[in-house]
Amino acid sequence: INMSARDRINVFPSRMALTNMKLRLKGAQKGHSLLKKKADALTLRFRAILKKIIETKMLMGEVMKMAGIALAETKFTMGADIHNLVHHHIDKARVKVRSKKDNVAGVTLPIFEHFLDGSDTFDMLGLARGGQNVTKIKDQYLKAIELLVELASLQTSFVTLDEVIKITNRRVNAIEHVIIPQIERTIAFITTELDEREREEFYRLKKIQEKKKAARARKEADAAVRNLPGGSRGEANSLLASNVDEDVLF
Repeated sequence: INMSARDRINVFPSRMALTNMKLRLKGAQKGHSLLKKKADALTLRFRAILKKIIETKMLMGEVMKMAGIALAETKFTMGADIHNLVHHHIDKARVKVRSKKDNVAGVTLPIFEHFLDGSDTFDMLGLARGGQNVTKIKDQYLKAIELLVELASLQTSFVTLDEVIKITNRRVNAIEHVIIPQIERTIAFITTELDEREREEFYRLKKIQEKKKAARARKEADAAVRNLPGGSRGEANSLLASNVDEDVLF
């Protein structure tokens, strides 16, 4: 297997390194699975928020249109500057906003909600004339404020989720297309190197056994020769090979 050092992790091929790489591969696969599930959960919530934003904006347009009509009717009925009357009756804000947090797959989302604080300062407004129109316009603009707060909460969550989903998807892609293949190539490299070492070790041991066997055979042959009658092999051969009888002198 031909691979450059950039395609794999630079480690010394050993059994311990192979075990560590397999553990890292298992961890990377588990992390990829968890991040994938997180991205799916965030995407599901993201689409739900997007749908809710569209619905809220459409409703907001209708409410603002009705509030504008109610304001025109109130101005026509009361025949006075409604803005000055409203400013005269206001000493502090009655509609206030508070924030809380929501957790979606480990991501903290800010949630804004409105609440009413204090009594209604417009109860006495419009007693002379236009009281019904004043109540109507008050209700319409209160509903508009509620929708504005809800829309602000949705859009803030939308932007936050959009950024987190992008980061999560980048991490998922990096693990899937970079980290896991790199670890797999490293495991393949280590396995190949270890197999090559085993083959070399097997060949070396085979050669050693052959040499030991040959040495043992030589020793056994030498021992067999030494155990022959007459001493050495050369003397035995010379005596046996001689066919001439020497003269005997009396």
